[in-house]
Amino acid sequence: MGQMLRRALLRRGLLHTTWKVIAKNSGSEQDKAVRWERWRGMAAFRDLFCRAEGFEHVSRYVTGLILSPNKTLQGIYDLQVWGHDTPSRRAMHEAVFEAAWDSQALIQRHRATVARDHRGRGREVISLDWTLAHHERGPHIFGVDLAYDYVQKRTTRFQTVVTAVISNRHVIDGVEAVVQDPKALKEEVAYLEATAKDSYEQMEEARKRVLELMHHRQHQLEYRKRTAIAWEIVQRLEEEGQFPQANYAFDNGVLHLELTRYIESRGKHWVSE
Repeated sequence: MGQMLRRALLRRGLLHTTWKVIAKNSGSEQDKAVRWERWRGMAAFRDLFCRAEGFEHVSRYVTGLILSPNKTLQGIYDLQVWGHDTPSRRAMHEAVFEAAWDSQALIQRHRATVARDHRGRGREVISLDWTLAHHERGPHIFGVDLAYDYVQKRTTRFQTVVTAVISNRHVIDGVEAVVQDPKALKEEVAYLEATAKDSYEQMEEARKRVLELMHHRQHQLEYRKRTAIAWEIVQRLEEEGQFPQANYAFDNGVLHLELTRYIESRGKHWVSE
């Protein structure tokens, strides 16, 4: 999501103007100037955040995705925070990653914002795709799984991300990105089969077994395939109606019958491998 906002801000010229501000100013004047550029790019999202401080931290983080050569939280913080009376890096982490702001409302607002740039620009296509986002040193990041990458031909840590991008001859914008929760279903089945018994004499032992089976069933119900995620993305886009003239393109990694039938029911075309 941060990358989508980053692209939208880049297209509006904020990279060039904000970098000039940082280069030419210093001290409190520098802080004021960067705050102004950050506010100008993120103003459309202000009402989605309860506290001004939290909004400031998220705005600073998005600006850092554009400007900072080191796009870690530490690198972003070091580039934009000056002086002694400043918020802590821990406060930025909490505001960006732990506060209860609505990420779905944010991406929905993003789509409404970029939709204005796509009107009257000719034929448009929404491209659905999926990719592997590698996180070699991030085993605790949400959705990261240790599995075999058939492209790089090795076992590695990665997220499976389903994306949607809209483009025409003039502009291109990301409009959705969903990380698939991998769920270790095969491993759970192997464990349940290996620990199965014909009977359970103790009540506590039986209770533990029932809980294990219930947790596995819950994980089965929560798991979504790439095809299901892509279909949900298309449903959201069509219900919002921000891109009424856009047709769809996708590879066979997300192709399935329900998706194509739904697109056709909306009076649109699709193309796939």
